[in-house]
Amino acid sequence: MSCNCGCQASDAPKIVYGCAGCSDVGGVADAVSRKLRQDGFATNKTSCITGIGAGLKPFIDAAKAASMVITIDGCETACAQKVIQNIGVEPKAFFLTKMGLEKGKTTPSPELTAKLCQEIVGQF
Repeated sequence: MSCNCGCQASDAPKIVYGCAGCSDVGGVADAVSRKLRQDGFATNKTSCITGIGAGLKPFIDAAKAASMVITIDGCETACAQKVIQNIGVEPKAFFLTKMGLEKGKTTPSPELTAKLCQEIVGQF
């Protein structure tokens, strides 16, 4: 089956987790992960990275059952990536600061979110 992004999806969903940290780039990471789900690139069924960090089994099981886990961190502190690695899953990791954003100097916008989504989807 294929999703709206044009990639080939398997029966097991891709899951995208954004760090949603308190910085501007954390907010952008959250917006990007939400848009990727809304656009059909990843499952729209929400799995919560905070639930994984809290050790809640349904959230951990969802991540482990995914065909691919993608993390989007605002910065190279890599909180989302590390949460996923702590449950034994190696995600495909993206860092917005490596994609040209500057922590503390990034103005979130729908245009920026769309641009970053295109860049990420283009790597698959």
